[in-house]
Amino acid sequence: MKRDTINISDLRPTDEIIDVRSPKEYSADHIPGAVNLPVLNDEERKLVGWTYKNESSFKAKRIGAALVAKNIATHIELALSEKPETWSPVIYCWRGGKRSGSMSLVFRQIGWNAKQLSGGYKSFRRHVITDTNALASSFHYIVICGLTGTAKTDLIKEIKRQKGQALDLEGLAQHRGSVLGYDPNARQPSQKKFETNIWHELKKLDQTRPVFIESESKKIGDLRIPEPLISAFRQGFCINITADINKRTDYLKQNYAHLILEPSTLAIQLNKLRSRHGNSGVDFWLDLISKGNWDEFIRDLLQKHYDASYSKSMQKNFHTFLEAPNYQLDTLSHDALSSTVEAILSNYSTI
Repeated sequence: MKRDTINISDLRPTDEIIDVRSPKEYSADHIPGAVNLPVLNDEERKLVGWTYKNESSFKAKRIGAALVAKNIATHIELALSEKPETWSPVIYCWRGGKRSGSMSLVFRQIGWNAKQLSGGYKSFRRHVITDTNALASSFHYIVICGLTGTAKTDLIKEIKRQKGQALDLEGLAQHRGSVLGYDPNARQPSQKKFETNIWHELKKLDQTRPVFIESESKKIGDLRIPEPLISAFRQGFCINITADINKRTDYLKQNYAHLILEPSTLAIQLNKLRSRHGNSGVDFWLDLISKGNWDEFIRDLLQKHYDASYSKSMQKNFHTFLEAPNYQLDTLSHDALSSTVEAILSNYSTI
């Protein structure tokens, strides 16, 4: 007899997975590769919940049943119209209850070997947390350190391009990690989605090869790095990227051009630093910005804000920082970064 349910540990990479939760739930986080075919959209789910709370459970169930039946029929007629008789999807909702159960039942009546994910998304979420805890400590990390403006994120991307193993946390977080590091063209994912993305990337890595990672703080923008991961890579082997302040200034002007084009947005971010640097310090930066003195502003911001606390923080949090070998960048061009990565990978390609 065919099983009607499947556990999260039994999922295979080839399984076709359907998330029947509302679009808002799906957007917040979902199993990687899952397709969203909601049995209730956001407004319908809200309506059913309101009816249950304010009128009666019976009326809520009756309304919900009608909407679920209509939506399942629409998916069968449109998105699933070409699925063969042998199709065997895995279906999940929040807790593996009525929403996924309804779709699974209809599919099995059609003849599809549909399986309901036991425990639903909640079981997946528990699995992500538990598995990340185990995975995080199983790798040998090479930590890319360096003052702000030494192109550490670009080096991580170049390492990946040259077939090295790297975990790009800032890419996963859609943020560059500092008070000025937000990406105007991207929105940070939810905390749960960020953690799912990290878990998904860790699953792809080879434990017999080193993993390169940037020397991040505990938070990237509004997102927190899982504690087991940050504890693990802070025990890693550090290498230090260096470049003179003028080269770093030029790099930041180029890579943070959106802030130069929108000084009012930059001012909002700088005002968040008043408690640390005082009104006079922030007002000095704002005056430089108003006069268009970008090089002086960036150098002063680097020296007084970023560089001032960097060494102290690194020595406190990264155990091998004081012994880290230096890689000097005389230019931050693509060719220079590429050559530096070649040298790094030749030294640290194996554990």
